This record gives sequence, C-alpha cells and structure tokens, in this order.
Amino acid sequence: MSWKPPHASADRLRAKLDDEFETVARPEGLRRTSDARREGGEASAAEAEGQWRRSSEERSAGRGRRAAAASAGFAGGPDDAAAGKPARSGPSLKMRAVGYLSRREHARGELARKLAAHAEDPAEVEAVLDALEKEGWLSNERFAQGLVHRRASRQGTARIVQELRQHGVDDNQVAELRDQLRATEYDRALEVWKKRFHAKPEDRAAYAKQARFLASRGFAHDVIRRILGEGDED
Repeated sequence: MSWKPPHASADRLRAKLDDEFETVARPEGLRRTSDARREGGEASAAEAEGQWRRSSEERSAGRGRRAAAASAGFAGGPDDAAAGKPARSGPSLKMRAVGYLSRREHARGELARKLAAHAEDPAEVEAVLDALEKEGWLSNERFAQGLVHRRASRQGTARIVQELRQHGVDDNQVAELRDQLRATEYDRALEVWKKRFHAKPEDRAAYAKQARFLASRGFAHDVIRRILGEGDED
C-alpha cells in the first residue's frame, strides 16, 4: 500500500470545488452582465430621447421667435428684431423700375413718383434713375415719341403737348414735337371728325356740338373752322 501525501488530496478537493463553483457562478455572472448592458441601453435610449425633446423644443422656440419678428415688421430673425432694423420686403427699387419699364415707356418724373413709395430716401430713387438712363432702360426722349405715336391719331396738338409737359418732358423736345404735330393737325382732325359725325352741321346747335367735340380732343380752333366751315359761332 502506497502512501500519498495529505496535501495532494487537499489539492484535488479544492480543484473539484472550484470547478463546481464556476459551473454554478458563471450563468449568474452572465445574467448580471446582461442586466447591466440592458440597463445601460435603457439609459442611453432615455438620454437620446431627452436630447431629441430638447432639440425639438429649441426648434419650436426658434420658429416662434422668427414668427414674432416677422409679425412685428422685421426680417432676418430675432437678432434683427432686437436691433430694431426694419424689414425691406419685395424686389429692389431697380427691379421695380425695370418691371414698370418692361410694360411701357415712362418719363423720368413719372417713374420717380412710382418708386418714391418704396424708398426710404429720395437720393436712392435718383441714383436708380441715373443708372437706368445710363444703361438705356429709361429715356425721356423715347417716352415722348411713344406718347405722340399713341395719341396723334385721336388727339390734337394742344392736348398732347399738355400731357408731355405734365410728365416733365424737356421744353426743347416739347417744342420740336409740337411743330411736327401742327404740320399734320388738319389731316388728323379730319379723320377724327369723320369717324364721329360723317356730315357737316346743318344748324348752329349741330355746329356747336361738333366744334366742342373737336376742341375737347385738343384740336386748334383754326383747324376746326376749316373742317366745319366758318359757321355762326361765338
């Protein structure tokens, strides 16, 4: 019978107990690890939700501030509103002017009156008009010629000249256009009279009626007498 040292048996016993302990303890340790991960995930989800809510609230607050600034007449957000800067909505003065000129010719004075309602300083309007004249968009001469072309077949010289002056057309140009219109005054007045009456007046009342009509169109009295005859008028 062989003899074994007592410490060898003790070592085997401790090894067996360690194995059994590991078999029992490992699942519990894994469970603790899994629980810790789940709790960590829940904490991360809660944190993410909190961040999303804060971000959403900040966005809503920002929109509210911008809406308040817009309703108060400011553009660009709360910073501009706090600074007291007024909003300038819509197109620029130059774009407005080009829009007017693209539809028809304008005299400088007429266009200035239209732009004045959208400008804070009259100097802004003058600067825009100078630029438009330099670029060829604006021309008093072109406006005057266009107006004469539109009115000549229906109105007399006096009426057209009055309108040119109201629009601020230069006196020298007005005088030149007046001479051109007077050269064709009789023919133009005759065409207007024919379209309206077709026959010369037979009595004083008819004569007065036709004379008043031609005079209201701006035709000269000597031209009216040539068309209607001398008549017996006051």
